Amino acid sequence: MLAVFNREVAPSPEGLRQQSEAGNGAEGLADRFREARPGAVTVSFGDAAAMAYSSHDQSPFLPRLFGVVDDIFCLFQGAIENIAVLKQQYGLSKVATEINIVIEAYRTLRDRGPYPADQVVRDFNGKFAFALYDRSTTSVFMAADADGGVPFYWGVDSVGHLVVSDDAEIVKNACGKSFAPFPKGFFFTTSGGLQSYEHPLNEVKPVPRVDSRGEVCGTTYAVDAEAKKDVASIPRTGSAADWSSQY
Repeated sequence: MLAVFNREVAPSPEGLRQQSEAGNGAEGLADRFREARPGAVTVSFGDAAAMAYSSHDQSPFLPRLFGVVDDIFCLFQGAIENIAVLKQQYGLSKVATEINIVIEAYRTLRDRGPYPADQVVRDFNGKFAFALYDRSTTSVFMAADADGGVPFYWGVDSVGHLVVSDDAEIVKNACGKSFAPFPKGFFFTTSGGLQSYEHPLNEVKPVPRVDSRGEVCGTTYAVDAEAKKDVASIPRTGSAADWSSQY
């Protein structure tokens, strides 16, 4: 799977973009993805974003899915173990898939969610990685499980496009030194940036990755145990809470 977003749609977190050896860039990346994979599907959103999906050579235990509901497009890989509970929680039918759950969870948060985004992602038990694009609001929502059960990588090309894929080589070729694994147990949104859903009250800090030659090669992220977020700025839960501002 592949998703490419421009800098306005998905502003990259501090430290991810590396200026040296910026790679080949993300221009036309979705088209090259389709040409290299039989039966691949690509969707372009003009200058804002592009997404591509293929079931070719996928793991039977970590299948890839792609779906769209009401202008919300989602790429998903993996398997959610408590899927039956989540179907009931979100009022979905028995035939609903992980894609339907992620889209419905996002839509609930966007329109008027009962609790924070970190709680929503924390409710997903299993191995997963997903990237969601809401065309109606030009917003992104993506996350990976806390154990890194699904390969998931991201990076920034020379003009600021954020590239996300389960294929490490795609991100390396497009982003060069800005290539990095997506941090385990984190989620990313357009308005909120990168956050830990396991430690939502803590700030996130960039940690440079160093290769065998001692050169900086991308950035990982960790929870800053010493830095707490301003609790006053975090909305309260309850029927009067409007979480739409978080997306």
